[in-house]
Amino acid sequence: MSFIVGLTGGIGSGKSAAATCFAARGAAIVDTDVIAHQLTGAGGGAIEAIRADFGEEALTPEGALDRGAMRRRVFADPAVRARLEALLHPLIRAECASRLSRLSRLASADFPYAVLVVPLLVETGSYREGVERVCVVDCPDEIRIARVMARSAQAMTRGDILAIMATQASRAERLAAADDVIDNATGLAELDVQVGALHALYLEIAGDK
Repeated sequence: MSFIVGLTGGIGSGKSAAATCFAARGAAIVDTDVIAHQLTGAGGGAIEAIRADFGEEALTPEGALDRGAMRRRVFADPAVRARLEALLHPLIRAECASRLSRLSRLASADFPYAVLVVPLLVETGSYREGVERVCVVDCPDEIRIARVMARSAQAMTRGDILAIMATQASRAERLAAADDVIDNATGLAELDVQVGALHALYLEIAGDK
């Protein structure tokens, strides 16, 4: 297995739903958001460094990263954001590389290709250089905002979401970088149909490698 698809999209676009559809068809999934949550969960590999750099106030009583508190600090001070990214990004990249390396040693019968899910794929050259194809999950900004507000366990406001979107590539920039686009404006059924078509394409490409 040597064919890697980079899957990306802005907050609320439906990257995780698309990744689930690819996984159901047999693709291997390496998700940087999942890795980040594991690293910053209680007992995760980044927790001691976060405690040392940002103090106990950056953590929940259970010892995980307090995402709401850290999000407020990050948006209030760009230097805090830079410090957090400098701490987390190398750990996430290293774990991604380790997982992809393990997958590369498996036969194609195990996983015909891998999907690397990276929210900031377009913005981050190191990830983009490691994939053969870029697939963007796309939908209008207002739909994305409504989805995030509906699902947020931490009651994110429209302002919170717009602040996150401002740190990401624009919709136009992502579409310009795409080899393939999944239109997720209408819902999961249509998304799944599109993933099915792309899966067939990726099987063909992987088989030619």
